[in-house]
Amino acid sequence: VVLIEACEESGSYDLPAYIDHLAPRIGDLSLVVCLDSGCANYDQLWSTTSLRGLVIGNLEVSLLTEGVHSGDGTGVIAASERVARILLDRIDDALTGVVKLPQLATQIPKQRVMQAERTAQVIGDEVFNKFPLQPGVEPVAKNNVELILNRTWRPGLAITGADGWPTIQNAGNVLRPFTKLKLSIRIPPRVDPAAAQKAVKEVLEKDPPYGAKVTFESGTASAGWDAPELSPWLEKALDAASQRHFGKPAMYMGEGGTIPFMYMLGEKFPKAQFCITGVLGPGSNAHGPNEFLHIPTAKRLTLCVADVLATHAQQ
Repeated sequence: VVLIEACEESGSYDLPAYIDHLAPRIGDLSLVVCLDSGCANYDQLWSTTSLRGLVIGNLEVSLLTEGVHSGDGTGVIAASERVARILLDRIDDALTGVVKLPQLATQIPKQRVMQAERTAQVIGDEVFNKFPLQPGVEPVAKNNVELILNRTWRPGLAITGADGWPTIQNAGNVLRPFTKLKLSIRIPPRVDPAAAQKAVKEVLEKDPPYGAKVTFESGTASAGWDAPELSPWLEKALDAASQRHFGKPAMYMGEGGTIPFMYMLGEKFPKAQFCITGVLGPGSNAHGPNEFLHIPTAKRLTLCVADVLATHAQQ
């Protein structure tokens, strides 16, 4: 069965309906192959063992019905951006980036910690050097294992958009009436996205500073995914394919991004094995203006997947 969909970046909202509609033809799957993931280097086959989920929403803070002269209002009425800063600190620590809400965290399985340790041994500082850093920039932690766990099994907040701000060239001495921020919160596997979203909304809207009008408009809430234990045949097949086409053993690592339909497929096909891999490696800059794919790795990966499918056919 080959099922192709082109809506993953929008949440794959149509895919479940097609899966249900085609269920009689699909049957009881034994192997799912997904090629939308990443690799920590281009030297061997990488299999994804987990994905983070995602909670998205818009935080809006308003203390004025219209803008006022900053010389008149500052020191009397709180600026909406300062109230937003106070509220965001309820979610994560501004100094460390550690997310405070327990509903957004989970206990990391020992096997995933061990995989992070092995990955750190193989890629070293590439875990942070792969990013287009400004000169002198350092990662948030010195321990590469902790960095890997941060991006795979711990929550993280990013602000990806803003409204209510003029461009710098158009900005005047005005205390703005509102600040609106788009929040993108990655959540670990095994965390209930609906519960996480509810917790975020409650903590942001509760007891607003200075009586400000605060709303959190919930958007997408997608679950993460934790791979089932590998069957011996698949583990051997992945390693053999990597040795054959890369000359090195296969490696296993979680990814920090979200593939929404992976959780759905795991729920619908609980007996299936999963081969999740891809070529988004160092420098590929996914979602960036200069995104690229490493062609030699893509060719080797194609051969590896073909070997895995051939081995599966013999089971």
